[in-house]
Amino acid sequence: MSINDIDKERLPRHVAIIMDGNGRWAREHGMERAWGHRNGVTTVREITEAASEVGVEYLTLYTFSTENWNRPAAEVDMLMHLVVSSIERETPDLIKNNVRLTAIGDLDRMPQFARERLQRCFEDTAHCTGLVLCLALSYSARWELVNACRDIAREVSAGTLSLDEIDEKTVAGRLATVDMPDPDLMIRTGGDVRVSNFLLWQIAYSELVFVPKYWPDFTREDFYDAIVDYQGRQRRYGKTGDQVVAEQSNS
Repeated sequence: MSINDIDKERLPRHVAIIMDGNGRWAREHGMERAWGHRNGVTTVREITEAASEVGVEYLTLYTFSTENWNRPAAEVDMLMHLVVSSIERETPDLIKNNVRLTAIGDLDRMPQFARERLQRCFEDTAHCTGLVLCLALSYSARWELVNACRDIAREVSAGTLSLDEIDEKTVAGRLATVDMPDPDLMIRTGGDVRVSNFLLWQIAYSELVFVPKYWPDFTREDFYDAIVDYQGRQRRYGKTGDQVVAEQSNS
């Protein structure tokens, strides 16, 4: 597929990606896991450029999960430095391409040097009005949902929110993604067919695409393929197909 095969009138506003397979890719090439992560950064750049070029509004990348803190300390330290140095290096190009950088997750758990340097990158791109590139860092959906429950409980306890007022909008309004639409499309590379604690609330009606390729081998053509696949699906949200067709013909 090429970018010309994509219907620009039916783009997913928000694409979320689980970037899996860096370590296995490196091992299959007889290299250390760190080599795979470094090559994965090249793919991040490629897919960010592709998303921006095609007209996607939001791109969320599962960069480091709360479960990843359980990895060997040396790998965690390497990942922290790699994320920060890569983002700093790419920031001028993000600005050039009008891409705004943001993040979701338990950032307080990250090393101080990482938080401070990333914050400068966020500030440097804050004026950009194109694609929003969101990094899920020290993130898990269960962490996010527990925090939302705590916030709601505090408000109920303080008397600023009643039990009868709690609905789906109440929960959604206290999630880390409150300023973004839910993902229309979620892609996972690496061959595994699961969502791994990623945006569990938000992907309730997302279209899911699982790609066998490891992340370093994922190309912009693969990204275009996923969007074309998405555009070939009928999103019913619990309705019948006939209802959806009738609504589309009346719009």
